[in-house]
Amino acid sequence: MTTEKTTRTICAYCGVGCGVLATALEDGAVSIKGDPEHPANFGRLCSKGLALGETLGLEQRLLHPSVNGVRTSWNEATAAVARNFSEAIRDHGPESVAFYVSGQLLTEDYYVANKMMKGFIGCANIDTNSRLCMASAVAGHNRAFGADIVPCNYSDLEHADLVVLAGSNLAWCHPVLFQRILAEREKRDLKLVVIDPRRTVTAEAADLHLALYPGSDVALFNGLLADLYRQGEIDSRFIFARTSGLAEALLSAKDCTLRAVSEATRLEAGEVQAFYDLFASKPKTVTAFSMGVNQSSAGTDKVNAIINCHLLTGRIGKTGAGPFSITGQPNAMGGREVGGMANMLAAHMDMASESHRAAVKSFWNSPAIASKPGLKAVDLFQAVRDGKIKALWIMATNPAVSMPGSSHIKEALSACPFVVVSDVTANTETAKYADVLLPAMAWGEKDGTVTNSERRISRQRRFLPPAGEAREDWRIICDVATAMGFSGFSYTSPAGIFREHCALTQVENKGTRRFDLAQLQYADDDAYEAMAPFQWGGAIPFANRKFETPDGKARFVATPAKPLAAPVNSEFDLILNTGRIRDQWHTMTRSGLSPRLFRHRAEPHVEISPADAARLGLGHASLARVKGRNGAALARVLISDAMKPGQVFQSMHWSSPFACGAAVNEAILPNVDPLSGQPELKASPVSITAFAVQWYGFGIAAVPIRPSTAYWAWQPHPGGMSFECAGTSLPDWQALIAQFCATGSETDRAVMVTGAVAAQFRYAVFRNGKLRFAFYASDQPIAVSRQWLSGQLGINEASSMEILAGRPLVLEHDQGPIVCACMNVGRNTISTFAERHPGAPLNELCEQTGAGTGCGACRPEILRMMNGKAQHLQAAE
Repeated sequence: MTTEKTTRTICAYCGVGCGVLATALEDGAVSIKGDPEHPANFGRLCSKGLALGETLGLEQRLLHPSVNGVRTSWNEATAAVARNFSEAIRDHGPESVAFYVSGQLLTEDYYVANKMMKGFIGCANIDTNSRLCMASAVAGHNRAFGADIVPCNYSDLEHADLVVLAGSNLAWCHPVLFQRILAEREKRDLKLVVIDPRRTVTAEAADLHLALYPGSDVALFNGLLADLYRQGEIDSRFIFARTSGLAEALLSAKDCTLRAVSEATRLEAGEVQAFYDLFASKPKTVTAFSMGVNQSSAGTDKVNAIINCHLLTGRIGKTGAGPFSITGQPNAMGGREVGGMANMLAAHMDMASESHRAAVKSFWNSPAIASKPGLKAVDLFQAVRDGKIKALWIMATNPAVSMPGSSHIKEALSACPFVVVSDVTANTETAKYADVLLPAMAWGEKDGTVTNSERRISRQRRFLPPAGEAREDWRIICDVATAMGFSGFSYTSPAGIFREHCALTQVENKGTRRFDLAQLQYADDDAYEAMAPFQWGGAIPFANRKFETPDGKARFVATPAKPLAAPVNSEFDLILNTGRIRDQWHTMTRSGLSPRLFRHRAEPHVEISPADAARLGLGHASLARVKGRNGAALARVLISDAMKPGQVFQSMHWSSPFACGAAVNEAILPNVDPLSGQPELKASPVSITAFAVQWYGFGIAAVPIRPSTAYWAWQPHPGGMSFECAGTSLPDWQALIAQFCATGSETDRAVMVTGAVAAQFRYAVFRNGKLRFAFYASDQPIAVSRQWLSGQLGINEASSMEILAGRPLVLEHDQGPIVCACMNVGRNTISTFAERHPGAPLNELCEQTGAGTGCGACRPEILRMMNGKAQHLQAAE
């Protein structure tokens, strides 16, 4: 008799908020499928979502509380947190303590954390990693609309005649949305413009790609505003009746002639004008923007420059039109709704309003209410470093890696008198600095709500029992609050917290705020459990053209163009752009548990143009040091014509648990937008030099190995793990092998081969005929079939000759590096089909091989392969 049960829940990764069907199987595994009824994804999931079931193991879970490294009870750990926070407040005042929280928290977790800090401690020193993600969008929305309201829906992307993607590699970062756009474009004449300094896979699918100079977005959109005004492409009735500030905005754009914009963006005048003409000719336009806009020292102005163009043409409050902020994290929006950032009050109320503060204080029956904004993320950690913050609680995030100038963050955490970390794992850089570690429930164990990029609230439901002694984040916070003597935290379920949150949204409202969930304050536990996804604010929030400013009018905002906060110079002559890659997430605390998510990009890499690589003497797949004013990072070189000379890109995911010296944020300056406080993570000056090594190595092992070489990076595999490494001097190979693996079994058989060059060495160990270990070294990047070798661990199908050769004798047995992580399809499989069926359309190749039939994010890369333009990280695979 089966006991399998399928639970409707929500993906734990990006802000798309995809519905998931999770089935806990009798053998302990979890089956993951997309929910065909959820309106965000209609059953489609990306590679990361499909691999969620592979991230639920306990091998790296934090299972028990500890104080000063010693396992303890929850009562003792809670008492230690409460005592240290209370003493800091007593001795140094409320502003001596802080929370740093996360878009990974559920709304109910966020709500009680914000309530505790702002309403009971009486200080607003609670900020979130969403500060690194969407703060500029929030500030831009507030300036233009009077409230943080995203005016679009996902369906608008499908109803638009023109979609402009600004600073968004949607194909990799939000692939489910990108596939919705491409599917619609196949049906009709939908135009796609991509604005991005890099030629990403998203840009390759565009009708027009504007590879503008980093930081010049404001000039581009100011020029668009001026051009639309000159052409008379304006909605005069809407502007007169429902907006203010146009004159000032036009004044700030008056010098943005076509020639001036061309010079500022370093684009050809013709392609700029083509964009302007296309925008003017398509009344149904959606401009979707993400990190490339937000993560800037001028991020808020970029957002408002985009919004200005939509206000001028009346392209807002209509189906298929509007400026659309695409959120990075699963619950960044929910955190904004409960006021989980340092400059916000709960329920979209205004911290600057005395009546709003008094109303929240009264509703919470709290002893105090924060009277001014708290410290935003960068300033908060600087205050920790300066000794002003005495007690810090970090929840569900890893700032020692994700913050700019991360070496300074580590210094701050090391110097802080008391650090609490509540997380699902202790395997993070941040957890190393914790005085108290608190085990939190992970995805699959937690229960609550999240809000996605289109304002849709969905239930994240529990389908697994808690691991070890892990607890809900909201309960951990409430227990500490109660131990500190605060009342009002005696919740028994997330449903009760949600009801209170909903009730607060009607306080001081009277129809003036669209964020109003009052109708749900009476939902009982059964209704909460069964809650279907829904949008607040209506399908089209500004359909009545009434905004939440005092006069009800949207505001144009003057956005004069500004240079980068830290331009390049003779010492740091390259601009570093950082971001996500297709199959990994944040600092890999979750995605790093899934073997399949390493198959496309197995180690940190830095993309550089062929011209810069030649100038700097960098070979493809060699190693390089990326150095900024704050620090440096190591990475594998990927020479790519997607990069313009003078610019480089490095993925932000890797840190010491997975690679040596790979945390790229070490090299980034903590320059921030003066309004939003969001760091400039997309444009930091760096230099790049070759990391000189005498040998490169690659190994696979059935048991975990962490090389102690000058460079290393490791990846999990179903049968064990693999690792890349390199050394600055030639070792005694046998001694090095002894460090890697001690065989010690009478049934072990070792085979070895050396080459004419001292650095050439190959070694394999078999136990009972099954491969246990193999290692390859050369003076050049290693030329072996990595995917095939990793699949040989623990089996006895391959001969020792094949293992030492590093590839099978029958080439058809080697599918090559994985291109499609969803369906596990390799480069050789795709290439073989393309060779045997020249001229075959992409859809036929995908149908026959399975590649690209999952989330579809690999399709642009497949198309490049079919056209003979593919580029790969490993030079000789």
